[in-house]
Amino acid sequence: MSPTAESATADPRPLHERIAADLRDQINAGDYPPGTAIPSTEQLKTRFNASNATVQKALGLLKREGLVVGRAGSSVQVRGLRRQIMTPALYSAPAAPGGRYRWIAEAERRGQSGTSKLLEVGEVVPPGDVREALGLDEGQRAVLRKQILFLNEEPCELVKSYYPLDLAAGTALMLRKRIRGGSPALLAEAGYPPARTLDRVSACIATQEQYEALQLPSDLPVLRTLRVVLSQDDRVIEVTEMAKASHLYELQYEF
Repeated sequence: MSPTAESATADPRPLHERIAADLRDQINAGDYPPGTAIPSTEQLKTRFNASNATVQKALGLLKREGLVVGRAGSSVQVRGLRRQIMTPALYSAPAAPGGRYRWIAEAERRGQSGTSKLLEVGEVVPPGDVREALGLDEGQRAVLRKQILFLNEEPCELVKSYYPLDLAAGTALMLRKRIRGGSPALLAEAGYPPARTLDRVSACIATQEQYEALQLPSDLPVLRTLRVVLSQDDRVIEVTEMAKASHLYELQYEF
């Protein structure tokens, strides 16, 4: 449906951003499958009552996001979808003894290259919601492990995991090095196997840190998950803030 004057007033974004948003939604919904052409520039100009320059600007956004490919004067086609359907339940259990970090193993199972880069390890005062989940008072500290996850060498997730100081003391959680099998395996070995996980998921405008770390192609939101991991005695053993690039991720939950 072409935008009317009333709808344009209701949505204050520039027209090229609105065009990109509508096309992005149709691509993600499967209305334009991978390998097919989206409507021509002339069709989009008519549909959105837009100029040629505005349509090209909208298509430029989608190209930078990797959703479409094409050159001026030729049809613009939908790329093979890069958005991953992630099932969080697959990643919470500890890896088998000597096994690889589950996130990396799952990427390889899908025929992709999954890697991680450890950015920071140290004692910090966590943000308010993390502090509340850990049961810390204002000003109390926890151990932070911050890393970026990559799929096929493209940054897709910024991960900040926080651990109680008394639990992390004397373990590899305090060291600036990768943990074989990931933190769930280490916690299980220490006598705190993850037994229950609570996720709070929201869509947020990217912070400066998230925008730069994930190399976002435009002003896209991130999927923020606040994950609280509890051991068998209901002790909080880990709280993680995950910021996922929304153009690369879709979450799937089963009930």
